[in-house]
Amino acid sequence: MLYLCNFKHKKTKTLKMRTLEAFALSLFLVFLVKWVSSDSNSLPSRDQFLSCMSTHSGSSFINPKSFIHKPDSRLYTNFSQSLSQNDRFLTLNFTSQKPILIVTPRTESEIQRSILCSRKLGVQVRTKSGGHDYEGLSYLSLHSPFIILDLVNVRSIEINLVDETAWVGAGATIGELYYKIAKLSKIHGFPAGTCPSVGVGGHFSGGGFGAMMRKHGLAADNIVDARFVDANGRIYNSRREMGEDLFWAIRGGGAASFGVVVSWKMKLVRVPEKVTCFTRSLPFTQNMTKVVHRWQHIAAELEDNLFIRVIVSNSGGSVQATFQANHLGGIDKLIPLMNQKFPELGLRLQDCSEMSWIDSIMYFNWKKGQPLETLLDREQRYNDLYFKAKSDFVKNPIPEIGLEGIWKRFHEVESPMMIMEPLGGKMYEIGERETPFPHRRGNLYNIQYMVKWRVKDIGEMEKHVRWMRLLYRYMRVYVSRSPRGAYLNYRDLDLGMNKGINTSFEDARLWGFRYFGSNFKRLAMVKGKIDPTNFFRNEQSVPPLVG
Repeated sequence: MLYLCNFKHKKTKTLKMRTLEAFALSLFLVFLVKWVSSDSNSLPSRDQFLSCMSTHSGSSFINPKSFIHKPDSRLYTNFSQSLSQNDRFLTLNFTSQKPILIVTPRTESEIQRSILCSRKLGVQVRTKSGGHDYEGLSYLSLHSPFIILDLVNVRSIEINLVDETAWVGAGATIGELYYKIAKLSKIHGFPAGTCPSVGVGGHFSGGGFGAMMRKHGLAADNIVDARFVDANGRIYNSRREMGEDLFWAIRGGGAASFGVVVSWKMKLVRVPEKVTCFTRSLPFTQNMTKVVHRWQHIAAELEDNLFIRVIVSNSGGSVQATFQANHLGGIDKLIPLMNQKFPELGLRLQDCSEMSWIDSIMYFNWKKGQPLETLLDREQRYNDLYFKAKSDFVKNPIPEIGLEGIWKRFHEVESPMMIMEPLGGKMYEIGERETPFPHRRGNLYNIQYMVKWRVKDIGEMEKHVRWMRLLYRYMRVYVSRSPRGAYLNYRDLDLGMNKGINTSFEDARLWGFRYFGSNFKRLAMVKGKIDPTNFFRNEQSVPPLVG
């Protein structure tokens, strides 16, 4: 087997190589210990934080103990256990302190007070919406002390079908939003992601891929207003109050670098009462390489009503490609279109299903036929899995020999996956500077790489992370360059990490230009105006650029 050959090859490393690797690892661990301990000499007490919160509550006093949870509380324990589907991997991969408190505010004033007290006491803030942060930056920290500002109670959804808009709290999930829309209208939807338990706070502020992005753009492209709290506790109730620069920055630039978004106002989109979805899987033996190769040439050029993504996986030791599609129309139009533009796939009538838009969300989650109420489940996690993910953007079709090199590597681990999602359509109509998300015209599709494992073991983690990094290195000649693009919502700390509060713009360029291209400088200038002291920071936050 390829994996066994690879394993044996790795065992032949020289003693000198192993010694150098051990030395490098030792230096890294020493660095981490010093970094963590340097911030931990004088920790404010939890009682000090509670006292501060009571002081700042003013005339509208609400007992802060009702929404502030200490480590000995049941809610703190429950929150800690459910923070993320991947938190156990992250604690193996990334030395982290625990939060001194978890705060679950219900109002803007409670968010405001939490920020003011954190700043007064020198406490870092991690803002969590849904908890799907790939590297855990919304709930983990190399720095101590810190609190988690969990927006789980800030999730009201108000829909206005007259002007076709909705206000949604930053703690709501995509599934909750979709459910509320579907209960009120059969002809409205919203172009966000396909995973219902993802929180809108991070999803919208990082861009927001979805199955309707070729028709309507990213989720962030359809945000028209927001409410926001800055590092000084100032509440901005509208886009007009915050100004166009800040409003631009939080729609794709990662809002956690700038403050706390309390709620978003979005423009709903019209959807047909009937859409068509299909799934067609091709094993490696059925011209899989040639069909995937052909897909690269046509997927971004198809009419914008049609979105076809490819999921490559290793199932039971056999590599296969699954083509999954969403067509904003009926079968009667889809089949002739596919026969004309993509006959190589061999789509059949029995591969297709007509359904409502909301049922297509269920379909993309492999939950066809289940009650819509499953969209409301905030705990759709995969707690038995650990994973590492990366991303790329492809500008030119990968040749067949390059694809075959990927398939070969997919035999080396048990659960690799690669999702390729096409751009084109509306994604090409929006300029690369209109939002911080720059990966528009000139990119054919995005790739999300992921590898999973089930055993809680350092050796297993190192094996799978090493495999991912080697695949990423292999792909470098086939993907975008100068810079090699990456998607913020598929966060990857391998791209680079900030050095602390004094990280410079030049230092952060290492990872910043991967996510944002030339928009990174404008983001840093916005940061310099709204948060010049860099209060809202994490291991990959935008640093302030003043002047």
